[in-house]
Amino acid sequence: MLVERRGPVTVITLNRPEVRNAVNLAMAQALERAIDAFEADPDAQVAVLTGAGGSFCSGMDLKGAARGEFPMTEKRGPLGLTAKPPVKPLIAAVEGHALAGGCELALVADLIVAAEDAQFGIPEPKRGLAAAAGGVLRLRERLPRNIAMELALTGDPMPAARLAELGLVNALAPAGKVLDAALDLAGRIAANAPVSVRVSKRIVDEALDWTTEEAFRRQGDIASAAVLSEDATEGVLAFTEKRPPVWKGR
Repeated sequence: MLVERRGPVTVITLNRPEVRNAVNLAMAQALERAIDAFEADPDAQVAVLTGAGGSFCSGMDLKGAARGEFPMTEKRGPLGLTAKPPVKPLIAAVEGHALAGGCELALVADLIVAAEDAQFGIPEPKRGLAAAAGGVLRLRERLPRNIAMELALTGDPMPAARLAELGLVNALAPAGKVLDAALDLAGRIAANAPVSVRVSKRIVDEALDWTTEEAFRRQGDIASAAVLSEDATEGVLAFTEKRPPVWKGR
């Protein structure tokens, strides 16, 4: 696992290119530690998850699994991330393939930037398995039912361009330029008030379960942390003074 800070953006790179970044227990544990450190750092606003060697991730290390070594961590679960995503924004920068657990890792992210020739898929049925680290669930949340069914039942990959048309992929970039595009997107997020970003993400994540009657009250309760913050005062003042805001994150 490689971790690099670029100002308010943390770049986390899966670094087993010899096996297309397949996730073994050691990598899952390293990913959990990296996400925990990102969450704990008050100056880190956005994380970008990517893979080394021109591929995002080929999924769980099947050789390790055959030895009884499964990439499961105590806190964040399968693959060191999928059961408990970070509270702060996470962007997946996908080159090459995001297959099986690799697709599930990409789906954990709030935003996906992919290479024009990238492929996504959950081929678990071809191995007698099922994408139970959030793959089927999250595909069903984000795609039309029939498309989620196609991916889940055939196990065949689908090109990033098609998934961009369907709204799963936020942006496409030329092969080899995906990290740059993801960093640009991360910078646009990090330029905003941290509290505002955090509460907006929380509302998007939680609103699906709200009833119509409670929705406005619930979103108001969450949004009050931003509306009543010091940064809200600073944002208005900076606008009237025609200068960039200086956020304090509170």
